[in-house]
Amino acid sequence: MSHITTRSAYSRLVDRLNKFPQGAPPSDVLYGILKMLFSEDEAGLAAVLPIRPFSAATAARVWKKSLTESRTILDTLASRGVLLDCEQDGQSVYLLPPPMAGFFEFSMMRIRHDIDQKVLAELFYQYLNVEEDFIKALLTRGETQLGRVFVHEPVLPEPLSLSVLEYERASNVIETASDRAVGICYCRHKMKHLGRACDSPLSICMTFNTTAHSLIRHGIARSIDRNEGQDLLQQAYARNLVQFGENVREQVNFICNCCGCCCEAMLAAKRFGLLHPVHTTNYLPVIDERSCNGCGKCVDACVVEAMGLVSANDPGKPRKKKGHLNEELCLGCGICVRNCPRDALRLAVRAERVITPLNSTHKAVVMAIERGMLQNLIFDNQALWNHRAMAAILGVILKLPPIKQALASKQMKSRYLEYVISRTKRERHPVGA
Repeated sequence: MSHITTRSAYSRLVDRLNKFPQGAPPSDVLYGILKMLFSEDEAGLAAVLPIRPFSAATAARVWKKSLTESRTILDTLASRGVLLDCEQDGQSVYLLPPPMAGFFEFSMMRIRHDIDQKVLAELFYQYLNVEEDFIKALLTRGETQLGRVFVHEPVLPEPLSLSVLEYERASNVIETASDRAVGICYCRHKMKHLGRACDSPLSICMTFNTTAHSLIRHGIARSIDRNEGQDLLQQAYARNLVQFGENVREQVNFICNCCGCCCEAMLAAKRFGLLHPVHTTNYLPVIDERSCNGCGKCVDACVVEAMGLVSANDPGKPRKKKGHLNEELCLGCGICVRNCPRDALRLAVRAERVITPLNSTHKAVVMAIERGMLQNLIFDNQALWNHRAMAAILGVILKLPPIKQALASKQMKSRYLEYVISRTKRERHPVGA
């Protein structure tokens, strides 16, 4: 009976995690991970938490517990990185983050002694690197993905540099964030326990804004200032690490400095490159074939194996090679440009601009629509009806292209939503106007 009860609590938690666009396909390995991060009672409580940010009073109502007891439980979970807590309109609010980017990473962003991180690392490796369901669901469903790549700023030529938008620069994220923190790289920490880690720095992955504020408060990450953040970015540049961050323009919450051998996003880009698991930059390297001597430095530097060597077709030098770019796989990071000793590579603007969601609400709504899960964001049964949240969701929908609006309306199966969309469009664009 105890086994059934335990499984049921964790099963309900898995169901709850899968109401958000970044879900977690059920697996025996996933249950093993959750049992290390949540007690049975905690799993049952987390399973009924709202999807949107909520207050301690909301949790108390849902859990049927006192406000004091509920706040104690929430703060305990936040101290372990299972929940995030932040200030919103002068009130403490909480959020159960998705597994990634979320509490999977937070569990390995510091050295812990309350759990066996080696065992946890082995479970993570099995779930993310051996079983494919989770990473494919996370990074290849829909058109809008979790993260995007930032351009390697030192190689931007002067004319192009002037046209690069601020949100495309990792340096600007560091400068404008309200809070900044650095923690241990989840990916390399995991691989270190497995004896597979490279020699890239461990403490180099950064979080920002509300996420950083919460992680700093609970000792999961260390607070840094702008100067240290920029120094870490320069270290990442020097080590040929790719900046992979949250796929939003405003209030970016994380930037990881990724290698090609340990980091999940780069491994996914190599395994599922044609499915476009990572949003690229708006730039591509261009090869000057007259200057390229086929040395292969660009091939060695590329973390996703988009650069290769092919025959130069030189009758006088039949063994001569030249660089070749697979544009379908290229992230547009520009690291290859930095590593070319002959200046035979330069960055150019992509023919079609990559669209980046405005903020986390915009990203979540579009991801939910594309994955057929919008109803989960609207009909969040554990939360009190929140007009502000509903207005934010509808605000995103009303600015989307007609096809995605139709998808949203179909998923909601709601005459009310259809009426709001059609009425608003009529008011904005009256017939004959």
